[in-house]
Amino acid sequence: MEHPFSIAKIKNVGLNANVIKIVAVTAMFVDHFSRVITEDGTAGRWGLHLIGRLAAPLIAYLVAEGHHYTSDKKAYAMRIFIFALISHVPYIMYFDFGFFQATSVFWSLLMGLIALTAATNEKLSDVWKVVIVVASLILATPANWNYIGVLWVLNFGLFRDKLNWKMTGFVLITLLFYIIPGLQEYGGFVMYRFGSLMALPILYLYNRKPGKRTWFTKWAFYWFYPLHLIFLYVLQLFLT
Repeated sequence: MEHPFSIAKIKNVGLNANVIKIVAVTAMFVDHFSRVITEDGTAGRWGLHLIGRLAAPLIAYLVAEGHHYTSDKKAYAMRIFIFALISHVPYIMYFDFGFFQATSVFWSLLMGLIALTAATNEKLSDVWKVVIVVASLILATPANWNYIGVLWVLNFGLFRDKLNWKMTGFVLITLLFYIIPGLQEYGGFVMYRFGSLMALPILYLYNRKPGKRTWFTKWAFYWFYPLHLIFLYVLQLFLT
């Protein structure tokens, strides 16, 4: 008899986009909160960073899904652009960057969306597709998750209906451009970067359903990002 909590049953029900959003924002909050409650280089910081690695690939996956389902890609891109602007100051304040030194993950997600839109546009020539994708990779450089986020969005979007290709591409991008370079530059402490690969079972269980669609579920993630950074910045001021 099949166990009531077997993987087969979970796969049959699956995880909708709303559940994945909740997992992603929870992991992101845990990761960012680690700066407030732990010291750099400690086991506590390492463990929270490990959990936090789940956030970015899941969000990149949802952007690729959003590209597939949206009927108005320009409006979708504009929405991400607006929140990239809104999130910029909270991001640089909390992470202590200069105004033009860095920016939030929204910018790399926007570049990923632009790259994917160009790559799947049948009206564009191959030359223009390459130019736009390369430009998107370069422009994403100052953003959190930089060109890696762009590559993830491209991979998830281009191989959407090819599960093995999609998962293999995700693993290769993560290993070649994030985990291995990190280990070479920073050493064994950044082994927590392997936590990004914990996204694999979650992506496997995704059932391609949006979940309950309301104003709140549409906008909550967008507003959560800048607001949680402002909250953590103020909390950090009180605790230091």
